[in-house]
This record gives sequence, C-alpha cells and structure tokens, in this order.
Amino acid sequence: MKHMLLIYHDENDWNSHTETERQDIYRQYRELIEELQASGRYLAGNELHPTMTANSVRVREGKPVVTDGPFAETREQLGGFFLIEARGVEEANAIAARIPSALTGTIEVRPVAEATAAKTAA
Repeated sequence: MKHMLLIYHDENDWNSHTETERQDIYRQYRELIEELQASGRYLAGNELHPTMTANSVRVREGKPVVTDGPFAETREQLGGFFLIEARGVEEANAIAARIPSALTGTIEVRPVAEATAAKTAA
C-alpha cells in the first residue's frame, strides 16, 4: 500500500541551522532514502522551496484567483514529501519516525487512495 509522508517543519528553525548542520541533516535523509530504495519501499520524494515561493490557486465564479503564499498560515510549513510502499500504516508510521525532520517537526502519514482515483477516472 502506498503512503504519502508529508514533511512539515518550521522554516525559521531550518534557516537558523548552520550550513554544517544542514549538510548533516541532508546526509541523514540520503542514508534513509538509500535504505528504503534498496528494499523497494521508496517510490519518490523531494524537498520543496520555501513558502515565500508558493502561490495558491482557487476558482471562484469560473475564474482562477491566484494568491501569493501557501494555502494556510501555520507554525509549521510543508517542506517536502516521501512517497513510499509500506505493508500498512504501522510500517508507514515507523518509516515516518525515521525521517530526520520528525525530530523537530511533524510527518503526516496518509494512505494513497489509488483504487478510488482509478474508479473516478474510468
């Protein structure tokens, strides 16, 4: 079963790290990704640019409305994601707990609704 692991962290906290500290965190990410790839559980993932580069799109009265910034102002921002294959939510949670940002932020674990999407498209 596929799970999306959404990685939330405080951007200001990230910006307060030294370059050496950031490189150590990136190393921890690489090691986890390599381990998950070797076992076939890592499907995709990426870091996102800071929220200041985001915009939000809504359609109102048939017209797109584009707003600068993320959808919601929160203490933690979406900073990246992993798409993994896990036997169930317990395994997905265990992998989420190993993501370096879980030490200071939050990892949201969501099952991917593949069957529902396939039925809707048909």
